[in-house]
Amino acid sequence: MKASWFIFLLIPTILFGQSPKIVVGVVVDQMCYDYLYRFQHHFSTDGFNRFLTSGVNCRNTNYNYVPTYTGPGHASIYTGTTPYNHGIVANEWYDRTQAKGVNCVFDPSVQAVGNSSSGYGQVSPHHLETMTITDQLKFTYPSSKVFSISIKDRSAALPGGHLSDGSYWFDYSSGKFITSTFYMNQLPSWVQTFNEQKNADSYLADWELLNDPSSYSRRIDNSPYEVTIKGAKTPTFPYAFTSFARGNYSQFTITPFANTLLTDLALELIQQERLGKNEATDMLCVSYSTPDIAGHAFGPYSLEVEDIYVRLDLELAKLFNALDKQVGKNNYVIFLTADHAVVPVPQQLTDEKLPGGYFDMSACLTSINTQLQKKYGSILIQSEENQNIYLDNPLIDSLKLNRSVIQQEVASILRSFPEVKVAVTGSDLERGIIQDPWMQMILNGYSKERSGDVIFILKPGYLAISSNASSEHKGTSHGSAFNYDTHVPLLWYGNRMKHQEIFRPLEITDISATLVHMLKLQRIGSMTGKPIVEILGH
Repeated sequence: MKASWFIFLLIPTILFGQSPKIVVGVVVDQMCYDYLYRFQHHFSTDGFNRFLTSGVNCRNTNYNYVPTYTGPGHASIYTGTTPYNHGIVANEWYDRTQAKGVNCVFDPSVQAVGNSSSGYGQVSPHHLETMTITDQLKFTYPSSKVFSISIKDRSAALPGGHLSDGSYWFDYSSGKFITSTFYMNQLPSWVQTFNEQKNADSYLADWELLNDPSSYSRRIDNSPYEVTIKGAKTPTFPYAFTSFARGNYSQFTITPFANTLLTDLALELIQQERLGKNEATDMLCVSYSTPDIAGHAFGPYSLEVEDIYVRLDLELAKLFNALDKQVGKNNYVIFLTADHAVVPVPQQLTDEKLPGGYFDMSACLTSINTQLQKKYGSILIQSEENQNIYLDNPLIDSLKLNRSVIQQEVASILRSFPEVKVAVTGSDLERGIIQDPWMQMILNGYSKERSGDVIFILKPGYLAISSNASSEHKGTSHGSAFNYDTHVPLLWYGNRMKHQEIFRPLEITDISATLVHMLKLQRIGSMTGKPIVEILGH
């Protein structure tokens, strides 16, 4: 009797400590933390609210580097470290050896698979300089299955890592999901079948508000701060996509129906690849790109963005219910976060008498070049990317000038602009001269080989634009070190997690650091994140 009682007590403990059969990582591209609460009255029981009412809500999670973009965000989530270590400093950076911009996942050594109509698809994670949590899982347990999917290529390639069993992204020319020879030489038959259904065509519909217009937090349509989509006369509902976007797959990706397409691909993948049926833990990375595509055009305080999230909630519910059915509620872990958030449309801020505005990058570079040319007789700037200024170092050397001195002069000129908050030189970063938290965030996002010689941050509420044309005062972007860009949701659910809210400061790099312990793996060599012990302790 005593022995039986002991076994009875032991069984729940053993089950409690088991690794999940599958981990699903959901990244929502461009999601502000406050969307969870601003839009909550719209949410169903089994979407975002399942996280909020039954899962773990890490309410104070931030990015700890700059710039906050899609490529670095996805890389940081899945490596557990910052661009300083993983090397993905931006979506695109200036390559000094090639004298041109380089996409963070472009790989000329591979070819597209599943697409014969264009060259799009030469993609791999070869620029990623460290392992991902998916790599560590696959390397440790080769029988584990790892897959990643997204509309954007970088949002599929980087999470899946170097050992992915399949990473698939959307081809804007054909409306199909494709991959590259880095992963395989032919699409699996089930992906081919999925593509043959031409879902991007059949899913496209006119976009109307899903709920009663009076229930939305922002009731002003046709805002002056929104971009007018090509084919539409005004940025207003309903959007007649069936009349002007049929066959235009680029426009399809701005609609909520692209989220539906990605969800259905995820559900098909789980079933066809039998995820969660393995002895070892499997991992699926899903990244919803549409919120970012729409967010850039309409801004975070638009009816369009709110409706995107109303509908995305239903996609999450479909994903939850499929996992419940196919894997079992206690057998999976799902986390949700964002690769960055977004600044409110600066023109809207200034119109409402709030701090913010625009920084004319063309005028800035002209001013710097003029001053340097007047002093040294030559133009010394090669390029500017992501508020990184790349100097012509071979020319500087040939003129027998000191690189550090030129960097300091450029930084000094930048600081003279009232919109600039911080300007720091690569020389100072390499010497470890850190004078404030903003410089630390720049260092965390810095790569000696890929970052510029001078890096600067604008004041809160400001965006850099290529010219001061009125058209550039519509829509918005991200990339800064401020909370509107760095503060993102982090939600967890599953595997008998205790419902709780965590308010202590966490960093985005803590996600993979937590998964390492959850999956009983060795910490990745470059990992800087710390495990969230409240989750692991149940």
